[in-house]
Amino acid sequence: MKHSADLRLVDETAVPMLDALFEQSPIGLHLLDTELRVVRINPTTPGAKGMPVDQLLGRPAREVYDMIEDEDVEALLTRVLETGEPLREYVLRARLDGDPRHFEATVLRLRGPRGRVLGLAVAVTDVTERERSRTRSRVLDAVRAGVGRTLDPTLTGEEFVTAVVPAFADAAIVEVVDAVIRGDDPPLAPLPPGTPLMRTAYRSGSATAPRAHQVGDVHSVPGPTPFTQALTDLRPRVVPLDPAAPWLSADPARAQAIMASRAHSLLVVPLTLRDTAIGLISLYRAGPAPAFDAGDQELAVELAAHTALCVDNARRYTREHTVAATVQRQLLPRSPETHTSLEAAYLSVTGVDPGAWYDTIALSSARTALVVGTVAGRALNAAAAMGQLRTAVRSLAAFDLPPDELLARLHDTAGQLAAERANLPLGDPLRREALSADCVYAVHDPLTGTCTLATAGRLAPVLVHPDGTVTVPAAPAGPRLGTPRDAPFAATEVEVPEGSVLIFTSTPLLTSYLSATSTPLPTSPDRPLQDLCDALVYALPPDLGIGDAAVIVARARPFPSERCVSWQLAPDPTSVATARHRTAAQLTAWHIDDDTSHETQLIVSELVTNAIRYGSPPLELRLIHDRTLTCEVRDNGDAAPHLHHAGTAEEGGRGLFITSQLAAAWGTRYSSPGKTIWTEQTLPDH
Repeated sequence: MKHSADLRLVDETAVPMLDALFEQSPIGLHLLDTELRVVRINPTTPGAKGMPVDQLLGRPAREVYDMIEDEDVEALLTRVLETGEPLREYVLRARLDGDPRHFEATVLRLRGPRGRVLGLAVAVTDVTERERSRTRSRVLDAVRAGVGRTLDPTLTGEEFVTAVVPAFADAAIVEVVDAVIRGDDPPLAPLPPGTPLMRTAYRSGSATAPRAHQVGDVHSVPGPTPFTQALTDLRPRVVPLDPAAPWLSADPARAQAIMASRAHSLLVVPLTLRDTAIGLISLYRAGPAPAFDAGDQELAVELAAHTALCVDNARRYTREHTVAATVQRQLLPRSPETHTSLEAAYLSVTGVDPGAWYDTIALSSARTALVVGTVAGRALNAAAAMGQLRTAVRSLAAFDLPPDELLARLHDTAGQLAAERANLPLGDPLRREALSADCVYAVHDPLTGTCTLATAGRLAPVLVHPDGTVTVPAAPAGPRLGTPRDAPFAATEVEVPEGSVLIFTSTPLLTSYLSATSTPLPTSPDRPLQDLCDALVYALPPDLGIGDAAVIVARARPFPSERCVSWQLAPDPTSVATARHRTAAQLTAWHIDDDTSHETQLIVSELVTNAIRYGSPPLELRLIHDRTLTCEVRDNGDAAPHLHHAGTAEEGGRGLFITSQLAAAWGTRYSSPGKTIWTEQTLPDH
């Protein structure tokens, strides 16, 4: 009997406690029957569509909350009722007094003493602020991870709007001061009225949302509006979008787009860095989305700070790249030097890398040097080093050095430049940027139909034969210029038939692609070389990833046989008169003027006399009529001629001095065996 009394006392105590729980609990409590109808609900339950608690009793659970998303709440409750598996901490979105909120629900199945299912107990907590904080954290992480991956200010804006729509805003616009896009310094605030801005990015959750300006448009922002105010004081502002707001009339195009999109809340945040105005971010919310609040504004300031820094980094890169491109443009030749026997064209595949260079150098005896190289590094530093190496190549080429010897000397020069970098002050960032370069140097000789080349690093030319087949000359690669490695450079001689095309490129990827392609390149001799360059660019697959590349395309043409003559000479003083006589006759046949002919005969006399006196047989005299008149005397001796000023009483020693006065240029070219002394004279019609 005492046990039964105790149970009645417990029941009498439990019922008031249960009532107190429902009356005083800070979280929403619901009891649902097996038909998912409300049996009991506490007054603090959020939602309830604004109805009094007593009016909800007996109603289906779906009428308690005004759900935003198409979530089948009844299906979730039914599954718990049927399986008995609890639903824990499930987050739902619903409206509370018209304001979208987040609720976390825990659902348990209730069973009687004999296992009969009584219904469900549902506990609901408003977790709106927690979920908003999580959303803001996700948006901040997305912006930090996704914005600034490129060094293009327009793409930076695109990255930003992609990260914030629809997670944080229903629409987002990024506008950047137009001068900043071009790399100029951003202006100090307040931004002068009428300053043009470029709309770099726009994104909306609605595909049909109207817009006042298209991406890429450059426009000034009329004022006064929240946008001009933000660019004046560099402060963010949350603006309710009331159709009657007076500022809307200042910018009718934007006002019309805002009203048509039914946006109700605007968050304007300036893109600012060190009191300068870089641009503007405009965020909109429409429809059921809550209006922006102070927490949203605080987050938007962080997002804008990161984006402004990324835009400024892109601006600095743009300015540095522009300066480097300008320097490179001044350092590189405008057009290639083309000989009778070699037609050449320059080609930039995607905008030349500031460290890449190309060059064609006119050499003696109708030969042409072709040079392509690339310096490792960025922007202005690479362009400056490129200019130094290009100048060194041209200076060394003037000495008529063979390709392997020229690269060896260029390697020494690059090593000296690298040592200068290494000795810069510790705080100079250039000290940490090692100097290295790849280069290929080739000499095309139309009289022998060959091309002699040497390479430093990974570069190699491509030879396209007249039938369109492609080969890569097997030239041993020497060490990269400027690196500590010191190994001999090797020269390779390849046959270049008439009508062949040589392609020199600053990137090995292009060489690999051209050598691997199975489609013959259309290199018809009648096809303009510029058309061939265009066809080469069009044929490159977009995913090749060759980046910036400098390219020379050169076509070998036949050298007129009637413009080159040579004679073998006996090592006898009488050969001097013979050489003069033959020279005079040949120049007459070429219709060379009398003054030039007389000077050439004097040059021939001096060169042949020196060869007989100081050289070794056999002796050969060759005349070449090209853009200049070239005179060559070749012998098997290796003694180098020396120009000196003879004394008044001396009877000899004036030969080379006289030659140097009569010729526009002269020099010595060594071969195996022997040497060639050459002179060039400018022709009157050239």
